Amino acid sequence: MRVLATLSIAVTAVAALSAAITFTSTFKSPDAGGVSFAGKKVAALVISNDDSLRVAGEEALVRELTARGMQAVSTYRMVPKEELRSAETARPWFERANVEGVVAVRPISAETRPAYTSGLWASPNYGTLWGYYGYGWSTVYVIGTAPKETTIAVETTIYSLPRNQLLWAAVTETKNPRTLAEFVKELAKETTEEMRKQGMARRQP
Repeated sequence: MRVLATLSIAVTAVAALSAAITFTSTFKSPDAGGVSFAGKKVAALVISNDDSLRVAGEEALVRELTARGMQAVSTYRMVPKEELRSAETARPWFERANVEGVVAVRPISAETRPAYTSGLWASPNYGTLWGYYGYGWSTVYVIGTAPKETTIAVETTIYSLPRNQLLWAAVTETKNPRTLAEFVKELAKETTEEMRKQGMARRQP
């Protein structure tokens, strides 16, 4: 819960320019090459207790998946919220909807730390030895108006429902996203592009 709350606050509060999303770890099943979701029904699922993040993320994924030839649907439109958190209650909704695949996105961490800049070194806290001496003993972390660097880590998994099998997984990181909307839009774009590279989606027209 603390991670999700931090994520929601961080992506809306940081004003620095957003860096590109990078893939830090990936996995591909040996069976993934024989699976294509082109023309098939695929559910976009964001695993989060933050409803605004979940809805925005699923809608962004739906747009990107649809653009790559899939019949995409947001999970929040398909499964009642009160039945979403349990596999036993959620599974029948996916099966009744004839969903072939699920693209699941789950925030896993949000780390904020000081960004050391020339402005920080020129501040009164660092300008002289004795100015720094008292400051250095008073705290072990940088306080005040020093800029912050926020790194968001997200786990993405792609499953085949008929096989009940993980096909592909990745952890992505991005630094200093400016807004929640921009973050989820870029994440959805990068995720579906990776699906295309793995042969699970068509090239965007």
